[in-house]
Amino acid sequence: MMSRDPSLDVLLDLDGQVLVVDPDGGYWVRFVVTRVAAPAEKPHGLDYSLTLHGPDGERLAGFDNAHPVGAQARGGPQDHRHRLRTIKTYEYRDAATLLGDFWKAVDAVLRKKGIIP
Repeated sequence: MMSRDPSLDVLLDLDGQVLVVDPDGGYWVRFVVTRVAAPAEKPHGLDYSLTLHGPDGERLAGFDNAHPVGAQARGGPQDHRHRLRTIKTYEYRDAATLLGDFWKAVDAVLRKKGIIP
């Protein structure tokens, strides 16, 4: 039996939140997180999308499980990450790790764009 993920409540509480992440107010993150039945594609029982957007609304980075990627298109978990124009599979471990990985990706993109030092 799987133990309960204590960080899951934190992730679920972020559902619907939009946060500005730069001093000029041009870059923002959005969280969409809901519980779902646990089919093979979403074995952790979550449907999630954590995204960073630029001033024009373009998604610059994100983690989600909305669609299959690559070899996963034949079934199995759909977790993946977007960074600029690339999509790679992502191994979901728990909510805390997902949030940490997301914020690392946000920081990396903002640094690359010169928004933060």
